[in-house]
Amino acid sequence: MKKLFAEFFGTFWLVFGGCGSAIFAAGFPELGIGFVGVSLAFGLTVLTMAYAVGHVSGAHFNPAVSIGLWAGGKFPAKELPGYIIAQLIGAITAATALLFIVSGKSGFTDVGGFAANGYDALSPGGYSMTSALLAEFLLTMFFLLIILGSTYPKAPKGFAGIAIGLALTLIHLISIPITNTSVNPARSTSQALFAQGGDYLGQLWLFWLAPIAGAIVAGFIHKAFFSKD
Repeated sequence: MKKLFAEFFGTFWLVFGGCGSAIFAAGFPELGIGFVGVSLAFGLTVLTMAYAVGHVSGAHFNPAVSIGLWAGGKFPAKELPGYIIAQLIGAITAATALLFIVSGKSGFTDVGGFAANGYDALSPGGYSMTSALLAEFLLTMFFLLIILGSTYPKAPKGFAGIAIGLALTLIHLISIPITNTSVNPARSTSQALFAQGGDYLGQLWLFWLAPIAGAIVAGFIHKAFFSKD
């Protein structure tokens, strides 16, 4: 249960901090943090929670990460359902909290896109489904390669959280204009449940399929080429 609570709180913080920065601060008049600030916020959520609860649960905070670690031989299959459920509950709880906060703004009418992920008309830059699929696949694949490599027993000790947090920052710098950046099915699900102004739930399949496929491929690559265990 400690592991599941750690995954709940870690995923909550990722969605609350990352998506919250996009909802409240990205375009704030005169002081907006923009794409760079939102990218950094997502990286910081993972970095901070990796050191806070990583020793408890491994700091996955993402169904694709859990599945990728399983594919790489670093995580038991029997623990996948519990981790994924805890991550989804944490993400949805965070999105609910964001909804309550944003609805308290003067003149509030609706949540709009709510930092949800999308392609075609729902892509910030108007990118196609194919572009979104390829971007999410490749970015998640490299994210898992970085996670597996930085946590490998022969890697420098104590720096994995920094490498992983900076990797997530870089991923967002690349792909916010393409899909609003997912690489995390739990994060995509939580926002799609509340987003308005488009068929975000109808596009959610891509943000499960592409990250999970990329994570599995990364797990197999790591096991085949980089791991001697």
